[in-house]
Amino acid sequence: MSTLPNPLRLALVYIGLGLARLGLIDDEHVRRTVDLAWPRIVTGLARMSKGAADVAMVGVALGATAIAGVGFAGPYWGMAFALGGGLAAGTIALVSQRFSAGAHDELGQAIRTSAVIVVLISAPVGALFVVLPTELISLLTNDVQTIRYGADYLQVLGVGVPFAALNLVGSRALIGADDAWTPMVLRGTGAVMNIGLNAVFVFGLGLGVVGAGLGTVLSNALIAVAFAVGLARGGLPFVGEFPVTVDARGRYLVREFARDIVTIGLPVIGRSSIWTVARFPMLAFVGLFGPEVVAAYIVARRIWGLMNTPGWGFGLATSSLVGQALGRDDEAMAEIYGREISVFSAATYLLSAVIVVAFADQIVVLFVDDPTSRTVPIARTFVYVAALAIVPQGVASSLDGALDATGDTRWPFYGRIVSMFLLAVPLTYLGATTALGLVGVYLSFFAETTVPAVVNYWRFRSGAWRQISREYRPDQTSTG
Repeated sequence: MSTLPNPLRLALVYIGLGLARLGLIDDEHVRRTVDLAWPRIVTGLARMSKGAADVAMVGVALGATAIAGVGFAGPYWGMAFALGGGLAAGTIALVSQRFSAGAHDELGQAIRTSAVIVVLISAPVGALFVVLPTELISLLTNDVQTIRYGADYLQVLGVGVPFAALNLVGSRALIGADDAWTPMVLRGTGAVMNIGLNAVFVFGLGLGVVGAGLGTVLSNALIAVAFAVGLARGGLPFVGEFPVTVDARGRYLVREFARDIVTIGLPVIGRSSIWTVARFPMLAFVGLFGPEVVAAYIVARRIWGLMNTPGWGFGLATSSLVGQALGRDDEAMAEIYGREISVFSAATYLLSAVIVVAFADQIVVLFVDDPTSRTVPIARTFVYVAALAIVPQGVASSLDGALDATGDTRWPFYGRIVSMFLLAVPLTYLGATTALGLVGVYLSFFAETTVPAVVNYWRFRSGAWRQISREYRPDQTSTG
């Protein structure tokens, strides 16, 4: 089903074949990459559209203060994805190598163990959001109305944290088994369902930010159940067969698999959490400019999220293809995939940035209740800057995926620390407290992407991942 014609897939194929004519990527690798990447990009677009819809709906219904409240809750909700996505990096590394090696019993065990670990770690985080929402939002702002909106939204989201984390494990497990179509169908359906539920709850029932949070929780819970049932039965009606079946009666926690998942996943959690944690001081510093700038910044961040979705697809495609090559002990092919897909990803980011710049005005006004407000021109400039700054992320994201598949996850973590805490956050602070002004915020966008791109490129080119990956291959796991 992944070969069905569609505009996004065709666009990616044309970009890839254009690069192939320049000798930058192999024709066959274009098709393999696109088949894995485009469903994940669609999933990302659907999910980030959901986030953008949350902001747009509450903005239209309740104004800029509600946008700020939802925005201040965003970093906390991002923790769920940092935890789930980090541990799922261990899942995709183990699954992809065992899938290509035909070690299906070990593959199922890796998925069961991943599910247990992700629930044990994410559930307490969700409980914290439910119990202390007001206190958490108050750390970022002292505006009473903004705190109320943010706390109401965060408290509801807390219930959905374990479900969101489980969805990431299910998605990565299937992608590691060469199936990106099924996660797209399930998670894309969940995102569309989320937007529909939000519209009903926010506008139909007048539940405001609570309605937006409720739609997110319900949709994530339903899709988590779908993943669990599909993996246990080997498929779902109307979706199709899964490439793997996981015996629900097997052991759920095996020390060797837990160790590998945590060892690979912790640096990825750290890398993902860096952005999440850095958002707290960055939002607080942006808040010093006033509510209109905060709203404009949050709108630009939602658009940034949409522009960043190609990296989700290319990163996971690289993880799967590099991991499968390593499962066959073909390190040379693993290196080729990592290098070629990073070029492919950067070219795609560049094209999407051009499109966003061309339509920035029309996009920004969708998020505000008053098109003549001061928020609009500020947000438009933020979008222009974000579109330019995000292009290096194409290299960073794809090589994140390549290094994740090898188990060499520490250097991307270090690169992210430098980019966020030594550059982006200080630049935002200087912008808010000195004559540098908004230029400091603009520069922070560039700091976020250029440093990780340079660090990941250097680390992958060094070849140190070859030896590291040998510690996680099937023959090592089965004998350890």
